[in-house]
Amino acid sequence: MLFVLLGKDSPDARRLRALHLQAHLDWVLGVMDRVRVAGPIRDDSGEACASLYVLEAEDESEARAFIAQDPYYRSGVWQDVSLQPFIAAAGTWVGGASWLAR
Repeated sequence: MLFVLLGKDSPDARRLRALHLQAHLDWVLGVMDRVRVAGPIRDDSGEACASLYVLEAEDESEARAFIAQDPYYRSGVWQDVSLQPFIAAAGTWVGGASWLAR
């Protein structure tokens, strides 16, 4: 299954992101086989204000356990984390419109 995660930054996220960036990037490299797409969301000034993941997991429990290992999660970069099941239905990433590929 796919899940989309949105991690909204905490008030201290700018400082925490800087402190934990390398550990976060190293962790992502180590779990790349589970990450379909990920990256920061930027505000109007260009500063990161959240993070987005589309990740693969067997179920929500596994997805939550997975993201709990991210150094950004563990260090409090995100004050709010939402996780929802996701279906990749259309776009270049999925090769067009999935409902036409029968």
